[in-house]
Amino acid sequence: MFSGIVASVGKIVRAEPVDKGLRLDIDAGSLDLSDVLLGDSIAVSGVCLTVVAIDGNLFKVDVSQETLDCTCALEAASEVNLEKALRLSDRLGGHLVSGHVDGVGEVVSFDQAGECMHLAIRSPKPVSKFIATKGSVTLNGVSLTVNAVEGDIFHINLIPHTLSMTNLKHLAPGSRVNLEADMLARYVERILEAREGLVS
Repeated sequence: MFSGIVASVGKIVRAEPVDKGLRLDIDAGSLDLSDVLLGDSIAVSGVCLTVVAIDGNLFKVDVSQETLDCTCALEAASEVNLEKALRLSDRLGGHLVSGHVDGVGEVVSFDQAGECMHLAIRSPKPVSKFIATKGSVTLNGVSLTVNAVEGDIFHINLIPHTLSMTNLKHLAPGSRVNLEADMLARYVERILEAREGLVS
């Protein structure tokens, strides 16, 4: 489980095909790996991945084809947002993030708005119903508040701190982002489906 508060921007330095997937070598940047053990989870641009090897400031993860099919930005030489899994005693500065990406969104616009940047994202139709005004959403592992929703497009304002501390500053119209809706919305839908099934 994660909070969506990015701890470091790292970089994928190698992506090697293995067994219908990839093994990624990731430079952790300023992320402290001293307390990371093999088998620990790290969110890599919003994707929960398991550490399979550590070499100094470099860690390795395996990515299945299934994960590659429903995510983006896991190719070589790309910057990635990094966050270690939460401890039970950690502050929850963002919202509860599972690291299980719901789909890939597309940047519609990315415009200056004073000191901030206004970001409009088109979400996949199956995910759109889970995104609500003033609700939480995760983009590339970053916990953000939705300002407005218009059909399958939602709007976010990015403050200078978020831009400086994440890879979101590199976005442009047409960019693709890993998108995770608030898990509470998914549970509410499941409960309503179950209730409707009991009634009918």
